[in-house]
Parts: sequence; structure tokens; C-alpha cells
Amino acid sequence: QVQLVESGGGLVQPGGSMRLSCAASGITLDYYAIGWFRQAPGKEREEVLCDSSSGTYPIDSVKGRFTISRDSAKNTVYLQMNNLKPEDTAVYFCATAYSSCWGEFNYWGQGTQVTVSS
Repeated sequence: QVQLVESGGGLVQPGGSMRLSCAASGITLDYYAIGWFRQAPGKEREEVLCDSSSGTYPIDSVKGRFTISRDSAKNTVYLQMNNLKPEDTAVYFCATAYSSCWGEFNYWGQGTQVTVSS
């Protein structure tokens, strides 16, 4: 059984940093493209950043602020978020795609809430 479990969310002040984790079981993340998505209240889910063997693809609004890293030994992917803004507030999800960042994301985590507020 495949499971993705996000953690690390919470409340942070504007300008602060936060690191989200996505721990996997049942699959080896090294073989997958990893996407981080977010959904704010009343808004559609958007893909924030995707990482694959061909590169890392962030959306414009997070370029220079969000980065992704992988720990193969822990089978975990991290989303480092710096200089957070109130508009980054959302539930963040990780997901995997077997083929590429443009393939179908087939496994999803349950999400973790990130709130950026003073």
C-alpha cells in the first residue's frame, strides 16, 4: 500500500521560513517525479513546484523562495519555503507522477496546513 505523509505545516509570520516533508512508503520516491501542490480556501488547487530527473519547475510566484530536495535514505522529499507571504497560505500536498512532471499524478498525501500571518 502506497502512502505519502506530509508534515511540517503550521503558523509562520510573513518573511519567515518553513520546511514541509513528504515521507513515502510503498514506493521509492527516487523513481518518481514529485509535485507539491497547494489549495487555498475558495481557490482551485495549483501546482507549486515539480521536481523530476529532467529538472525542477516552480511557478513564477515561488521562484527564488521555494526549493525542493530529496533524501533517498529516508525516502522523503522536502519543500523548503523562504520569505513566506500571506498569499502562500494554503493546504499543501505532495504527489507523485511516474513518468514526468507532465504525467498523471497518481499518489497523493493528505495535506498539511500552512498559514502565513502576523
